[in-house]
Amino acid sequence: MSLRQYEYALAVAEEGSVTAAAELLHVAQPSMSQQIRALERELDVKLFARTPTGLVPTVVGRAFLREAEIAVSASRRARATARAGADELVGELVVVAQMGFGTRQLPGALEALRRRFPRLEVTVFEEPSSAELDRLCRRGVLDLALMAACERTPADAHRLGEEEFVVVLGAGHRLLSEDRVDLRALEGEPWVRFDRDSALDGVLLRVLRDNGLTPTTVARVSQTATAVRWAAHGLGAALVPSSSVPRGYEHLARPVAPAVARPVIAVVRQDAGPGETALLELLRQESWHSAASLSPVPSQSWVKPPSTASSAPAV
Repeated sequence: MSLRQYEYALAVAEEGSVTAAAELLHVAQPSMSQQIRALERELDVKLFARTPTGLVPTVVGRAFLREAEIAVSASRRARATARAGADELVGELVVVAQMGFGTRQLPGALEALRRRFPRLEVTVFEEPSSAELDRLCRRGVLDLALMAACERTPADAHRLGEEEFVVVLGAGHRLLSEDRVDLRALEGEPWVRFDRDSALDGVLLRVLRDNGLTPTTVARVSQTATAVRWAAHGLGAALVPSSSVPRGYEHLARPVAPAVARPVIAVVRQDAGPGETALLELLRQESWHSAASLSPVPSQSWVKPPSTASSAPAV
């Protein structure tokens, strides 16, 4: 048995299917199926039963999974700290960023982290849905997450700065002559939007609603780089985090008025090890100050209001 098999079994139990679990962990579905079958053969038990609604743990499976979750959490902490004192940190670090956040800051921080701990394996992926990102944080499968809002305690959540949003327009667009585009001047403009469950699409809808505008959807995309490129070709306008604008397209991006910004919060898991602690400090050293913070135009920022004083993220 291996800890990776434990992680696969836990993901299947959470997602209710091997396919969804494989997508969650970014592994091939046949490989995950093979590992689950091998685990069941070695244990000589059936861990999951197939039902009309998906795979559910058996009675034996539930008992096994309780112990497996404890083992996976303990192993991750042990791997991360085993050789930290000798500056030879080994193990795996799982990092997720809300789509479009930290596009410019994460590479520099991760490069510095790799120089410091060359044997540390880091897995990074983007998550478009803020609800899914929050769920992953609560499950404890993430070591560090970059997100706009959270309900974690100040010990787990650290505000790094703000991410300003900009509008990207096609070459030759009349509003590119402006240093800052008035949102109301975009009335009637078609929009390149994101998937319906994406946090970025939620930002666009709220911005337009607050300014009395209704979006005309010309296309929906899943990646910020795609939105920028399609907008640049004149398909429609796109509202994206400023750091997600690819190099070579900056001349087509403009801040908007009223300014739109969202906080960037780094959430680390409880009992954070040296790997995520080092990455957090490196992210703090990156520049998170945008033009929005220097502009006299009032900023529209949204953070989920904390339910209690203790749930407010640290600044």
